[in-house]
Amino acid sequence: MTQQECYMMEALELAREAAAEGEVPVGCVIVQDGRVVGRGRNRREEKQSTASHAEMEAIAQANAALGTWRLDACELYVTLEPCPMCAGAILNARIRRVWYGARDEVMGACGGVLNLFMEDFPNRPAVVGGVLAAPCREVLAEFFGQLRQQKDQNF
Repeated sequence: MTQQECYMMEALELAREAAAEGEVPVGCVIVQDGRVVGRGRNRREEKQSTASHAEMEAIAQANAALGTWRLDACELYVTLEPCPMCAGAILNARIRRVWYGARDEVMGACGGVLNLFMEDFPNRPAVVGGVLAAPCREVLAEFFGQLRQQKDQNF
């Protein structure tokens, strides 16, 4: 297993924690010099906050851990392609590389719908998609399958 896959496995564990709490299963870790400095998972339902995405939580934790808003020496690993809000935060944090698992054809801002990282912003991160894509898609499919099953049982 590659180092990138190991970090994505950590993000997948966070995604599974989110699913267990009834949240869309997305997990994220931020790494600097081989050390995880930020972790996050979706908490929108728990916090009733639009901004409580996995990436946003991980960025905030990395900011606190490193004592700076500049994360230019960091790489971000997330199980689902970042949305426009998270891609904007990644740009503003100056994260140097984004690794994501599953592509998001509905809200993805790294190629799924559009690619904000191809625009003429300063400090654009490199992007690598498809890291452990199958298990990342699987955790999402299982979660949404269970939601559909629950809705069918309620009717």
